[in-house]
Amino acid sequence: MNNSVTNTARLLWAGLRALLVLTVVTGVIYPLAVTGVAHALLNDKANGSEIKSDGRVVGSSLIGQSYNLPLKKGQETPEPDLKWFQGRPANGLGANSINTQYKLILSGATNLSADNKNLIQQVEDAKAAVVKDNSVSGYTVKPSDVPADAVTSSGSGLDPNISPAYASLQVHRIAEKNGLSVSVVEKLVDEHTDGRTLGFIGEPRVNVLELNIALKDLVAKQ
Repeated sequence: MNNSVTNTARLLWAGLRALLVLTVVTGVIYPLAVTGVAHALLNDKANGSEIKSDGRVVGSSLIGQSYNLPLKKGQETPEPDLKWFQGRPANGLGANSINTQYKLILSGATNLSADNKNLIQQVEDAKAAVVKDNSVSGYTVKPSDVPADAVTSSGSGLDPNISPAYASLQVHRIAEKNGLSVSVVEKLVDEHTDGRTLGFIGEPRVNVLELNIALKDLVAKQ
């Protein structure tokens, strides 16, 4: 009996020691080591790919933002602020309705099929808005000029990038709204166009937040 109790106690103590050691190694030392290496080698990415302007964080290069005018009285959907480059639609986004302690945006897609009437109507409405908003004096946008990313949302609804074609389509409107020349805005877009990752992955892209920060700095110098 005494031997059985002793053996049990010894096994429990060995198990407890193993638990404590593994907790320290896997729960403290390993996470700290990984975090330290990440901050040392990939500091920007480890901190959420933050983008700063005027010395403060204004967003992440991985998450898209909206550039809208303040809501008017009785208005439910804000209008785009046309002095800024606009990103992709975000039709898949939802609002947090469970834990209302925090104001959260839930990312996601619409999951509508290509022949869904609601999706077709969304695309048609978005295309009409793009044509209307970007047609300015001396420059008319045709429906056939509108690229796909201007009228469709991404799988997450938070795509931070647009295609160079969509950025170029907005150049004349941006130039007019901000009192800039078209050539200056075109150069700005070219400077903020990134090619395919490693030369063959994905498509050329323009980060909208970074482009709008550069636009703000450019306007401030005028």
